[in-house]
Amino acid sequence: MPRNLLITAGIFLLLEIYIYQAIRTLTDNFWIRSGYWIVSLIIYAVFAYEITHYQRTDRSMVRAQIMISLFLVFILPKIFVVLFLLIDDIFRTGSYLAGLTQSPDNFFPERRKFLSLVGIGLGGVLSALFIDGITFGKYRHKVRKVKVKLSNLPKSFKGYKIIQISDVHSGSFSDPGKLQHAVDLINEQKPDLVLFTGDMVNNVADEFKPFIPLFSQIKAKDGKFAVLGNHDYGDYVTWESPSAKKENLDTLISYEKQAGFDMLRNEHRIIEKNGERLYILGVENWGLKPFPQFGKIDSALKDVPESATKILMSHDPTHFDYVVKKHPGNIQLTLSGHTHGMQFGLDLKNVKWSPVQYRYPKWADLYESEGKLLYVNRGFGVLGYPGRVGVLPEITLFELS
Repeated sequence: MPRNLLITAGIFLLLEIYIYQAIRTLTDNFWIRSGYWIVSLIIYAVFAYEITHYQRTDRSMVRAQIMISLFLVFILPKIFVVLFLLIDDIFRTGSYLAGLTQSPDNFFPERRKFLSLVGIGLGGVLSALFIDGITFGKYRHKVRKVKVKLSNLPKSFKGYKIIQISDVHSGSFSDPGKLQHAVDLINEQKPDLVLFTGDMVNNVADEFKPFIPLFSQIKAKDGKFAVLGNHDYGDYVTWESPSAKKENLDTLISYEKQAGFDMLRNEHRIIEKNGERLYILGVENWGLKPFPQFGKIDSALKDVPESATKILMSHDPTHFDYVVKKHPGNIQLTLSGHTHGMQFGLDLKNVKWSPVQYRYPKWADLYESEGKLLYVNRGFGVLGYPGRVGVLPEITLFELS
């Protein structure tokens, strides 16, 4: 561990020395130069302290949020400065090797100054975006309206409205009141049904306890259903015994019940209107390893007619490609979450990109495969990085036809 820290410290030191050249190119003010080093040293000291004191027994995400925020806001943007200076250095070195100049030390000061300014400017913009994401972005909840055509949908359910929320991660919020606007948005849609697709907490059940009154306010004519996500099982912290871990899960389910959610654990519920039926299936988490694979579709389909219209809640979207779409149970629509859209990316009407797509090809919006539909919700809350840049927190409103 000490050796790894020394290597990491050495890399960061070289990075800072390189970046300092840009500072020196732009100004000869002693106080600006000194202030840069003082601020940088303080940030690195806090970063190193948080890393060396992190333990799995720590059930709070605060330490992880501090480390990730410091890295994204103060360290990652500096790479832009390095990239632009490298462009100049590579050009000068290439020119020297090609014999176009007599010395690698011959360079154009104005070009160097311009590249330093552009690099620092872009780095500053990126830092500002990450700060905005922490301060405001995670509260910019947006209602996305999606019309879904389902085969064999009973006439009584035409125009039926379903709200999906996912990945609340209540432990990432210190004040439930700051999410009141999001709950109000849900109720303004006047949904017939509310479906929550997992990850109510980061690690432990007590994270959700202060949020019970808030989520109790969510109203739906035909009820509120939920399933478990990978974080709900408490797998990411150390427990004194298996029974303590199980008790935590039971407590979480009890808390969600107090908030009005009916937990579906490899089972289904029936919504009936005018003698016609819509089946809501809910399975436990199923994801590619190392995530747990507790989801059992066959159990959820028990006593469900093959010709019935079925909507499945399954937290991890990989379940759809690896199991659901191949299953003979003919599940027309699957609702998932899990990806968060990585809380970073471009999420425009005609341009969608996030680094998470290289791990999860189906990471946001509606997908069709083999005649079956999957919708991946971008998530209600945040995890790790306590903010959102470009990919806003989502409340999905489905209208069935």
